[in-house]
Amino acid sequence: MGDDGDDVARAPSGAATSSSSRRKKLAWRPWLRAIHRDVGYVAVGLTFVYALSGLAVNHITDWSDGDPSFKTYSRTVDVGPLAGDDSAIAEALRKRFGIRASPREVYRASPEQLEVLFDKRTLHLDTAKGVVVDEGQEPRFLLRVANWLHLNRGKKAWTYAADAYAGALLLLATSGLFMIPGRKGLIGRGAVLVVVGILIPVLYVHFAGP
Repeated sequence: MGDDGDDVARAPSGAATSSSSRRKKLAWRPWLRAIHRDVGYVAVGLTFVYALSGLAVNHITDWSDGDPSFKTYSRTVDVGPLAGDDSAIAEALRKRFGIRASPREVYRASPEQLEVLFDKRTLHLDTAKGVVVDEGQEPRFLLRVANWLHLNRGKKAWTYAADAYAGALLLLATSGLFMIPGRKGLIGRGAVLVVVGILIPVLYVHFAGP
């Protein structure tokens, strides 16, 4: 009787040990979810920047002036009579309009028309009327910076940041494959969806690519 009782008492203990062992084997998923979550939070800001820029560049022909980073403007300003030679007048206009850069070129289009050229900006002065037509391009809010980063205009320093972001996306994609066990995970519906995601660019290139 004593031996049988001991065997009966030990049975639940063995089952509990087996269950505990299984839980330990599966304990890596919470860590994976935590890493996926934290890396995902860091990647959110960069994803907004790259996604916004990608949409803008993909629809570049839809912008009225064909440039998603800059918009074209034209303003007429009455500056009154200006004295001095062309260089002095150009300098006075530069200060009047708060332009920090020096003009690339100053020339007379006609006896009464002085052209003052800057990068992405030109001042057309009618010396007889004292009127300036200010034409140029100004950066679009947020899109200018987003496109500058997306196209890696930040040179070598930003290349490291872009590479780190690409690595983070790979980590998020890979860790996401193993976060959910069972039929809803990689061995079930997840595998089908992964194949669909791979086929989208493959089929597009096959039927519409170069």
